Amino acid sequence: MTRILCIDDEPQLLRGLRVNLEARGYDVDTAADGAAALASAAARRPDLVLLDLGLPDMDGIDVIRGLRAWGTMPIVVLSARELEPDKIAALDAGADDYVTKPFGMGELLARIRAAERRAAPADEAAIVETPDFQVDLAAKRISHDGEDLHLTPTEWHLVELLVRSPGKLLTQRALLQGVWGPRYEQETNYLRVYMAQIRRKLEPDPAHPRYFITEPGMGYRFEPAVQDDAPEETSPG
Repeated sequence: MTRILCIDDEPQLLRGLRVNLEARGYDVDTAADGAAALASAAARRPDLVLLDLGLPDMDGIDVIRGLRAWGTMPIVVLSARELEPDKIAALDAGADDYVTKPFGMGELLARIRAAERRAAPADEAAIVETPDFQVDLAAKRISHDGEDLHLTPTEWHLVELLVRSPGKLLTQRALLQGVWGPRYEQETNYLRVYMAQIRRKLEPDPAHPRYFITEPGMGYRFEPAVQDDAPEETSPG
């Protein structure tokens, strides 16, 4: 079932979206402001986001940027702003589509279906292989020689974010926001603790990580292939 996060400060519109989307088989979460939306997205991992730009606590453009710091889900803007610069700003920030209010439910459903179709190819690389473990992103499981390796939900969220961007540096801020939400962007000690736990479970030699690499002062990256010349990390935080 596709999970949709609807973000709008109009209670009547949120109720209408929930009723219409749930009637068509979607699983629906709602949020009335930007902070609640980012926290919900981090915790519930929506497959698609419907977003109003005029929120009471922050501009919708900032919400788009916050979501795009870690997520690739389609974002469809629903806004009364009709000027071209507003549409360009939203699309440049990472929105996939822009629907001007008022809109018909039929048109919105068609836009949602189109966004789902465009997002479908992301599932093609659902399994990531390394010499020491296999990550099945679709099934949300990690295994080695056919045996499941147990990760807590928080550990899994961190691994998932990193594995979905192989070789790419993910900043501490992006990881903290993606897993714990925007209020935890400065809690770098969370990352040190959880990355140590992940390495103990997945790395052949946790003191000298080969897959989950620290970029000191910046963040972490996932290397799916063993790096023979990877620098030793005496303090793998």
